[in-house]
Amino acid sequence: MLPALALLAGCHAVLLHPEGDIALQQRDLIIISLGLMLLIVVPVIALTLVFAWRYRAKNKDASYDPEWHHSTMLELVVWSAPLLIIIALGALTWVSTHKLDPFRSLDRISASKPVTTDVKPLTVEVVALDWKWLFFYPEQGIATVNELAAPVDRPIQFKITASTVMNSFFIPSLAGQIYAMPGMETKLSAVINKAGVYDGFSANFSGDGFSGMHFKFHGMSEQDFDAWVAKAQKSADSLDRDTYLRLAEPSEREPVHFYSSVDPRLYDAIMMNCVAPGQSCADNMMGEPSHGKTLEAAGEHATAAHSGSDSSDDAMAGMDMSSMHTANQQPKSSPAPAPVGSPR
Repeated sequence: MLPALALLAGCHAVLLHPEGDIALQQRDLIIISLGLMLLIVVPVIALTLVFAWRYRAKNKDASYDPEWHHSTMLELVVWSAPLLIIIALGALTWVSTHKLDPFRSLDRISASKPVTTDVKPLTVEVVALDWKWLFFYPEQGIATVNELAAPVDRPIQFKITASTVMNSFFIPSLAGQIYAMPGMETKLSAVINKAGVYDGFSANFSGDGFSGMHFKFHGMSEQDFDAWVAKAQKSADSLDRDTYLRLAEPSEREPVHFYSSVDPRLYDAIMMNCVAPGQSCADNMMGEPSHGKTLEAAGEHATAAHSGSDSSDDAMAGMDMSSMHTANQQPKSSPAPAPVGSPR
């Protein structure tokens, strides 16, 4: 066992040493929950060993009382201790579920630094492809493949979707994982508190190229981030719909690539499954086709839906990590078919 334990010395337990405030709060939640549970587990294991030794068949000095059947003190300990721990865990879970809701805007940069009203979050639109990650920076007008960057101590608002199959967006040092699904959008609010290069990957099996679906997340100063954006803006490539359709074809271990300009309606078209010519856009939460809306009309539909999506953010704040929404929030009275490109 000792050589096996020695091999673990080279491991970096990133979940226990994160550099983002959300991940740090989640780490604390894990440790507190584990500690509360160990208050029961450790005494039970210890007493099991003590009783097994003390009352073994060869120990003639141990008292033997076959008529014993009740102890008020013992019943009080057996029932009250677990009950108190369950109450504590329940309260902790309730508070943390709402406080760490990924749809909820950040109220602090770190434990000692609240978010001020003049701070504008960095918006990043994320698309899980087969088998690579595509990142849109709508404010900067750029897009990247398999590389992500953000300034230190600036809130990040991720908007996440997928092209064909369900994936899971996960940067362990930044925040917990959240699903990416075709025809739907999830959100994640996070912040990185220390400059560095961190690993990001898909935490949900999605096919042959899943094992290589990794990317690097760069936490940078504002100056370095501006230089990184300027580097991307010097790229000779632009990301239009035809280029996206070629990029979306399955490929493994795609190299990092930058696009200096992006079709502003592309992300919404991806989310509504209407990038290719002739495709109809998803019109409701279940992905019902919007009959009569071809690709030419899809751009206007996507822009209108995107501009109105911010107003629904507060309504989504109470949802958990698995909560999803599409660009159009209008309900339908009749059932709708599954989204185009359902998970394989």
